[in-house]
Amino acid sequence: MGFFASSARTGLFVAAALVSVTICTSAVAETVLTVNDVDVDSDVLDIYIESRLQKPAAQATAEERDVLEEELTDIYLLTTQARTAELAKEPRVKAQLELQKRGTLAQVTAADFLSRNQATEEEILAQYSEQIETAPPLQFKARHILVESQDEATSLIKELNDGANFAELAKSNSTGPSGPNGGDLGWFSPNQMVPEFSDAVAALKDGEYTKTPVQTQFGWHVILREDSRDAEAPTLDAVRDVIKQQIEQGKLQDYLAQLRELNKS
Repeated sequence: MGFFASSARTGLFVAAALVSVTICTSAVAETVLTVNDVDVDSDVLDIYIESRLQKPAAQATAEERDVLEEELTDIYLLTTQARTAELAKEPRVKAQLELQKRGTLAQVTAADFLSRNQATEEEILAQYSEQIETAPPLQFKARHILVESQDEATSLIKELNDGANFAELAKSNSTGPSGPNGGDLGWFSPNQMVPEFSDAVAALKDGEYTKTPVQTQFGWHVILREDSRDAEAPTLDAVRDVIKQQIEQGKLQDYLAQLRELNKS
């Protein structure tokens, strides 16, 4: 789905994991444990269960709850010792506790912002139309051989010029994950690859391989463009969730940019 490949956003510390944070008003918490005269309420236990199991606390089995309740009891046993109060005053411990608190608050604040600034249908339709219009017109089917040095790549090109089989050379020489499959990358849109690679593929004709090595951040490539086809635009329903996330993360980035500017003034 190369039409809607997500773009990296520098400084975006609130990504998909934060979007999943939910803010809700739950029933009044009740005490489920008392450890060294400190009451532990049901919300604390539920959050601990969810953090350990990566699923809602309500889905935990009785056995899982028992095990995690014991773990949480141990945490409270350790943190209610007299020595713990002394350790909590150490500068690095205080800094770590501060970061953990700020991180949690940043997550719930970001999640709250996103819940109040969801993408509208009009915004989704507008971005869908824009990306359809600017999407690359072609998709390519290609193979590549990835090696560490330019000399290695040049040597492989000489072998190809002498009639060697591209897939066999990839199997025996490529350091990339596609090597065992003969360097097969399948079908892809140009914006799914790094620019140097995509530009080299686009410059070839179907059935041609690069006559000079292509360098990217991953190493040196020899590329065979096997085929090309008109790119088919995905339906709106197929990419709605991706577009929605892009729009909402864009809103969050704009909000953070505003906060940064206010902080400078």
